[in-house]
Amino acid sequence: MIEIRDLHKYFGTLHVLKGINLDVQKGEVLSVIGASGSGKSTLLYCINGLEPIQDGKVVVDETDVHAKGTDINKLRQKLGMVFQQWNSFPHLTALENVALAPRIVKGKSKADARDIAAQQLSHVGLGEKLDAYPGALSGGQQQRLAIARALAMEPEYMLFDEATSALDPELVGEVLETMRMLAEEGMTMICVTHEMGFARDVSDRVAFFHQGVMEEIGPPEQIFGNAQSEHTRKFLANVR
Repeated sequence: MIEIRDLHKYFGTLHVLKGINLDVQKGEVLSVIGASGSGKSTLLYCINGLEPIQDGKVVVDETDVHAKGTDINKLRQKLGMVFQQWNSFPHLTALENVALAPRIVKGKSKADARDIAAQQLSHVGLGEKLDAYPGALSGGQQQRLAIARALAMEPEYMLFDEATSALDPELVGEVLETMRMLAEEGMTMICVTHEMGFARDVSDRVAFFHQGVMEEIGPPEQIFGNAQSEHTRKFLANVR
């Protein structure tokens, strides 16, 4: 389980996260929505230890992410992260891209790492693209390659940072379908997203962030059908 207690994050004098309290249970899909600059992506970076925090606590499976003695690289093996940009190595094939981390980080043999990579690429619908270079893949395929790369580390949690925002509209569906599949398989997921249909249909809960505050959190039917916060209602009226 991921536990966040009174989390505060500053960039200089800018107070980006203002006392966030949140629990995410194993097997839960949480979508985080809100305007740009509301702190959504920063939350993921703090969970993954990519950004230091100024106050509060982030605990993943009873490990304090930001404690001095924490082996952050070991902890990150539990936390797969998919960014807005896919950041593949252009000189490596899809198979080589995905096999890299299991081999280097987990110490798998070359053969085992390639088997894992082939399995995960097939899992996300890229079984016929093992030998393709990233430059020969569409944006949607490259983002699915990034998902396969994260899954190859056998994470217990997946963090998605607006995974479809850099894609052309016609390519968004294939990535969302892959994320849907992971949710149905029981993967614990925190998805920062602008895709309201995905948030409504796939999430167990939806959290609305406004100016660094978690303004409201609840089941999708509550957030989309009976939001309690005026800020939530105004945001949803603008994005629908």
